Amino acid sequence: MFRTLKTSIGLVIALSMSLLIISVTMVNKLESSESAVKVVKDNTTTLSNVLALQLSLMMERNPGDDALLSSLFQPIKEHKHLLSAVLYDNNYKVITAIQPERVLEISDASVPKSPENVPFGVTQYDNIIAAHQIVGSSLYPMGHIVIYIDISNVPTINNTRQLLKQAPVLLALWVLCTGVCMFILYRLVSSLASLSRFTQNVYETNDYALRSSISSTNEIGKIACNINSLLDAIEVELLVNFEQKQTLVDQQETMSRLANFDSLTGLPNRQFVLDNLKLELARAKRNDEDITLLFFDLDGFKGVNDSLGHEIGDLILIEVADRVQRLLRDGDLFARLGGDEFLILPDRDITTDHAKSLATRLITASNEPFELRGLSLTVGLSVGVATASDAGYDLSELMSNADLAMYRSKARGRGSYTLFTPDMVESHKRKLHIANGIEQAVANDEFVVYYQVKVNNDGTVIGTEALIRWQHPEFGLVMPNEFIPIAEQGGKITAITRWVINRVCMDMPDLKHWASGPFRASINLSGHDLRNNQLFDYIYNTFMLYDVNPENIEFEVTESAYLENFSLSNKFFRRIGNMGCAIALDDFGTGYSSLSYLTQINVDTLKVDRQFVMEIQSSERGRLVTGAILDLAKRLSLSVCAEGIENLEQWSYLKKHGCDNVQGFMFSKPVPINKLMNSPLQYHSEQFA
Repeated sequence: MFRTLKTSIGLVIALSMSLLIISVTMVNKLESSESAVKVVKDNTTTLSNVLALQLSLMMERNPGDDALLSSLFQPIKEHKHLLSAVLYDNNYKVITAIQPERVLEISDASVPKSPENVPFGVTQYDNIIAAHQIVGSSLYPMGHIVIYIDISNVPTINNTRQLLKQAPVLLALWVLCTGVCMFILYRLVSSLASLSRFTQNVYETNDYALRSSISSTNEIGKIACNINSLLDAIEVELLVNFEQKQTLVDQQETMSRLANFDSLTGLPNRQFVLDNLKLELARAKRNDEDITLLFFDLDGFKGVNDSLGHEIGDLILIEVADRVQRLLRDGDLFARLGGDEFLILPDRDITTDHAKSLATRLITASNEPFELRGLSLTVGLSVGVATASDAGYDLSELMSNADLAMYRSKARGRGSYTLFTPDMVESHKRKLHIANGIEQAVANDEFVVYYQVKVNNDGTVIGTEALIRWQHPEFGLVMPNEFIPIAEQGGKITAITRWVINRVCMDMPDLKHWASGPFRASINLSGHDLRNNQLFDYIYNTFMLYDVNPENIEFEVTESAYLENFSLSNKFFRRIGNMGCAIALDDFGTGYSSLSYLTQINVDTLKVDRQFVMEIQSSERGRLVTGAILDLAKRLSLSVCAEGIENLEQWSYLKKHGCDNVQGFMFSKPVPINKLMNSPLQYHSEQFA
C-alpha cells in the first residue's frame, strides 16, 4: 500500500500520537465532567440544606402560610440544571412545586419518581441527581423537599471551552512528539534505506562483487553482514556455475566436432557432408541447377600403412588434407569420408572443364613427394567425378556414381581422374552380379581350367600353367582378370583357389599321360591364400585323395603377394617345398626395388614378367634389365621362366642369355584340357621362322 517503510512507520507514529492526544483529551474531558458533576452535586446538597433551613424557620413563624412558602421556594427556579423541585408536607402532599411534571419525563427507570421512594440526602443516578431533605428536625418534621437535577449537559460548555483553550497546546505537543519520533525513526531507518539502495543496485547491475558498507551492530548491521555473506556464496556459486557452464560448452563443442568433423584432419566427416549434400541436392533440384562431386582416395595407401605404420599413414592423410585445402575456394566443401577416402563438393554449379581442371590440380599436388620424418614418399590420387543430374538428384546414387568413376580411374592405372558415364552403372551391376555368383559358380562347377604350355630351350613341353576361366550362364566366358580381383575383394578367392587345386589334381592323370615325361602343372596362389592357415592341409589332403605326386605340382605367387605376407609366405612355402612341390616367383621385378629379400625366400624359379619380354626388341634398357635378371637368377642358382613370348626373336634372345623355360602365345594360348591333349609336345624354332 505504501511505497516506503518510512512512510508507513511515519503514518503509524502520527496516528499513534493522534490517538495519544485524543486519549489525553478524553481523559481530561472525563475528569472535567466528573468534577463538574461533583460541583453540581455539592451545590445541590447545599441548596437543599439551605432551602430546608429557610423553610423550617418560615413554617415555624408563619404556619399555614402556603403563599409565603411558595415565594420563598420560587427562587431556586433559576438553577441552571434544575429539573424539578417539590415541597411536601409530612404526608407527601404537595405544598408548592416547580416543574413537577418533568419528573415524568425521566427515562431512566432506576430513578424513583415517587417522593416517598427517594432516599434521604443526595443520590446520583446516571444523569439525574435526586435530593431529599426533611424540613425541620427529624424528630419534629414539618415537611419534605425533593429536588431533581439534570446533569447530562453539565460539563459540555465547560469542556468545549477547555478543549478550545487546550487545542494549541495539544497541537504543539502532537507536532513535537511526532517530529521527535520521526527524527528518531529516520535516524534508525537510514541504514535500512542504505541497505535497500544497495540491494537494488546489486539487482540492477547483477554485480555480485559489491558489498554493503554498513557495519553497525544492530539488527540492520547483522542483516547487511548476512547479505554480504550471501553475496559471497552467490559469487562463489556463480564462479562454479560459470566454470561448469564453460566445461559443458567445451564438451558440447567437442561432441559437435566429434559428431561432424574428422578428429585427425579437422575436415568435415561423412555424416556432416551427407547432411549438407542432401540440402544442396534439394536446392539444386528445386532451382534446376546441377552439382558436381569429386571423390578420391590415395593410391597404395594400404601398402604405406602396412609397411611404414599407421602413424606415417596419418601424417600423409593430414598433409593431403592441407594440400587439397590450399587448392579450393572459399565455400567449397571438403570432407574426409573415412580411411583414405575424401570428397569435394564445389560451391554451386561448376562446368565439366572446371571439374577436370580441379581434378588435374589435385593429382599434380599429390605427385609432389611427402617429406615425413626423413622419408620421401609419393602417394598418388585416383579421382572420380559425378554430377547430380546423372544421378537423378539422389544422394546414394550420386555417391555411388562418384565411387564408380574413382575405381575406374584405379583400373586405368591410378593417378588419374574419370568422369562418370551411365555405362559405368552397367559395368558396376556386372561386377555385383559376378561377386554374388562366385559361390554358386564354385558349387555348380561353372569354372573351367585352361592350360598354357611351358617349354624348355629345346622346345620340349615340360609343364603347363593352370589358368581359370568362368563359363558364366549369363555373361559367357569371363576372364580371370575380371572376376579374380572381385573375388579377392569379397574374400572368396580361397574358394576358387581350392577349386583349381582340386581340378588340376583330377586332371593330373590325363596330363601325365599326355606329357609322358617330367612334367609340372603350375597353380597360382594369391596373397589371401597365403594368409589362410588351412590351405596347406587342404593341399595335402587333396594330393592324398587323388594320389598326386607333389613333384608334379608347382605353385606360383606374385612378388608383391609374397613380400606383403613375407613371414607367412616363407613358412607356407617351406612346408610346400618340404612336401616336394616347386615354387615360382611370378612377375619378378615389377613390385619392389630392393632385391635383398631374394636371400631370404624359398623359391625354385623366377618368372620374368611379360613387360620385360616385350621390351627386348624395342628397348636397349629393356634388354639390359632382362639380361641382368637372368644373370642374377643364375648366380642364385634359380631356374628362370619367361612369359609372354610372342615371336622367335624374343625366344632366341632369352635362350642366348640363359633362360630355362618360356611360355607364350607363340607356342600356345591357354586351352581346355581336351584341346591340350591334341597339342604337340615338341616345338622347333624352324616352325616359327
